[in-house]
Amino acid sequence: MRKHYLDSTSLAKHALRNIIKNKRTLLSFELEITARCNNTCQHCYINIPDSDKKAKARELSFEEIMEIADEAVSLGALWCLITGGEPLIRDDFPQIYLALKRKGLLVSVFTNATLIDIEHIQLFKKFPPRDIEVTVYGITETTYERVTRKPGSFSNFNRGLNLLTKSDLKVRLKSTILRKNASELDEIRRFCHKHTKDYFRFDPFLHLRYDGDPKRNIEIIAQRLSPIDIVALEHSDHARSNILKRECNKLIVPEFEKINSHYLFRCGAGSNSFTVSNDGFFRLCSSLWHPDCIYDLKRGNLSDAWHKFVLKVREMKSDSTQFLDKCQVCPIINLCLWCPAHAHLETGLMDVPVEYFCNVANARGKAIQGKISL
Repeated sequence: MRKHYLDSTSLAKHALRNIIKNKRTLLSFELEITARCNNTCQHCYINIPDSDKKAKARELSFEEIMEIADEAVSLGALWCLITGGEPLIRDDFPQIYLALKRKGLLVSVFTNATLIDIEHIQLFKKFPPRDIEVTVYGITETTYERVTRKPGSFSNFNRGLNLLTKSDLKVRLKSTILRKNASELDEIRRFCHKHTKDYFRFDPFLHLRYDGDPKRNIEIIAQRLSPIDIVALEHSDHARSNILKRECNKLIVPEFEKINSHYLFRCGAGSNSFTVSNDGFFRLCSSLWHPDCIYDLKRGNLSDAWHKFVLKVREMKSDSTQFLDKCQVCPIINLCLWCPAHAHLETGLMDVPVEYFCNVANARGKAIQGKISL
């Protein structure tokens, strides 16, 4: 799950203050109940074919998910996100959802909506979710299925979304922007505002595969927008552009150049939330897959992971001059895609710069300072 970057920045500052004060408080957690998906989107960093029997066999059972949820609630968790892959692909999704609700949790669901049926609507109506987020890849069949690479998916998406929006449930729409659908962003934005007038966000930042698949990573890189294209898209969204300009003094921080710290993590990862993969690996955030930063819950327990393992990860330091002299002191780090998790996905290391990230951050910085004419 990726929140709006400004929300994440504010959250990170708040979380960092709590970490410094040793006040970590568990509020929420993400459950990736499957990595399988009925679409085959080229840009996706997690999806596995829905027919993959080995992937299905690795998934946490209902009982294992409930054990984790019980521990999370006992540690103070109030909110849970069910995500995937496509979570509705699991036959026991209704049982998982209902059991989490009965534990008193606020529950959100991320879905592509293509599998939504009347039974799901009845379940959601009787036991309302905190919200349901649906990704809109395009508003024409050609564009939508160019992204999903699944014939018939556009029709199924429209059917599922119509069921959701007519049910008076809280539905939020978002979009991932890549080369295949960037030309349709204006139409996607209008479509989303029509259906959910209070909410729409788009993400033009594509991250590499959690499983490191080199062939799939090449496909993702091929779909990335150029830095100037990202800036142009942000500039075309007046609300987003105005926020960037208004928050300029918070996003560009010259004082960072004076930082003298070897700590790897300056974000809020692990301060009030965690993520569990479909096969039971605990992480401080969804993107953090470095071998030293994952904890196998099948061989341990959530209390140990939360109270001890998180602190161990947060204490990690680096002596890399590339990291210390560039990323750690960069005044525009808040405009960058860089973090230890994403650096690892890109390079295999958590403490090296990533040229593409640097180029995007520099372009965004110049744009909000009015140094680029768009």
